[in-house]
Amino acid sequence: MDMENPFSVLTGLFTIYLGLLLFLFLLSSMLRRRRTGTGETREAPPEVSGAWPLIGHLHLLSGSKAPHITLGNMADKYGPIFTLRLGVHRNLIVSNWEMAQQCFTVNDKAFANRPKTLAFEVLGYNFSMVGFSPYCSYWRHIRKILTQELLSTQRVDELKHVMESELKVTMKENYDIWQKRKINGSEKATTEMKRWFGDITLNIVFRAMVGKRFVGENDSENERIQKILNDYIHLAGSFTVSDALPYLRWLDLDGEEQKMKKTIKELDGLAQGWLEQHKSNRKSDSGNGDFMDVLLRLVEEGEEFEGRDADITIKATVLGLILAATDTSTGTLTWALALLVNNPEILNKATEELDREIGMGKMVDISDLKKLEYMQCIITESLRLYPPAPLNLIHESMEDCSVGGYHVAKGTRLLTNISKLQRDPFIYPHPSEFRPERFLTTHKDVDMKGQHFELIPFGAGRRMCPGLYFGFQVMQLTLATLLHLFHIATPDGKPVDMLERVGLTNIKASPLQLILTPRLSSHIYHQI
Repeated sequence: MDMENPFSVLTGLFTIYLGLLLFLFLLSSMLRRRRTGTGETREAPPEVSGAWPLIGHLHLLSGSKAPHITLGNMADKYGPIFTLRLGVHRNLIVSNWEMAQQCFTVNDKAFANRPKTLAFEVLGYNFSMVGFSPYCSYWRHIRKILTQELLSTQRVDELKHVMESELKVTMKENYDIWQKRKINGSEKATTEMKRWFGDITLNIVFRAMVGKRFVGENDSENERIQKILNDYIHLAGSFTVSDALPYLRWLDLDGEEQKMKKTIKELDGLAQGWLEQHKSNRKSDSGNGDFMDVLLRLVEEGEEFEGRDADITIKATVLGLILAATDTSTGTLTWALALLVNNPEILNKATEELDREIGMGKMVDISDLKKLEYMQCIITESLRLYPPAPLNLIHESMEDCSVGGYHVAKGTRLLTNISKLQRDPFIYPHPSEFRPERFLTTHKDVDMKGQHFELIPFGAGRRMCPGLYFGFQVMQLTLATLLHLFHIATPDGKPVDMLERVGLTNIKASPLQLILTPRLSSHIYHQI
């Protein structure tokens, strides 16, 4: 070996290292297959064919199709339960409601854990963010605080004035913009609805979390924050080389860890500023009762977070809720509006219900929502067709268990193909069609609270999203208010595309450009 060339030495050592790893990997695979074939253990779920050494089935998911579509096609061939290997990790894929029910009822505790992925560690403050945290006493403690102090029905009801006031501000701004365009002869200018919905939900969630609006006077600062949030969501949903082959993490071959560290540093800077301002306000007795205030009050009263740093826990919890609530609500509202544009007869039924139940002389308010049954069905059907996380957030088994009569080993990762199971033709006739009426007729008793496994867009079991009630209120009020106050149309009168871009959540790939024109008398908008 040429000692005068360090690169040659490193290359040689690295080759030997990889060769040894490959040998150990193949040996462990052979032993695992032999054990599975004996009477000592039950049969493992069928494994997809075509695995490559080291990377497993990663190459099968590298095409242009979204992963949940590729895995759905595999389910058509291998059935509703099968496994594949992504690098060194075995993954269980379940694709119908029966298998999902077994995972999140009898095996709920077994699958309550999260794997220690790169994103969960780096972007989640070393697993302090509740959605990324392993199943442990810390997670249970933070989850309890969330359900009692922020996401309870009573607390959400107290936030209704925030939702209503933000929508009033936005709708008045929209009407004023339309008036100016009309005066200038350009009333048919378009609005990018994905960004529009994003600003509304960010303002509502920011006010609930940190007591301030997202949109302020400094547009460049808003753009910067929006970019940081978008980068975070993209990176949180990315699959890295080190997730598949953790022994190569030190190389950061795809550069994802460096990007994550840069993004979380920027995001933490924002959160640190909010935290310092809240601490200062509390000293001057001017706190405003938002969720960051609540957490600081708990700390002052002696609350401890299972030995973790209080400031880090507060920042991680608040940021986690902001990111989870805004991205999922924005995505669902965008899909719902796109579906309505492409199905004008359903849009007409929605506006007819609004005119009948609300009338033409006022805005929609929170108390009206219970009367808007068809609007509820529109949101529900949109969530069925386009669940916010089509593959759910990944779980990991903490112990051996049995699913569908198959043995699932401890450490197996679980991906629930919610998109596939919610389009099951045996459960939903014409499953790919947008038919809100099904939740008034054949499926009127089906809800999204985690007990009907044919509809679990927010997950199920212990790790189910705790913000369902809050999110549904925001989405229903926003969509109802928009459709009541404005006509919507595409610039060319043609349907919009429905291409998906999947990361941590599922959002429309392209912008949703629509023309908004007032549909009520002008005095309604002036009274807002």
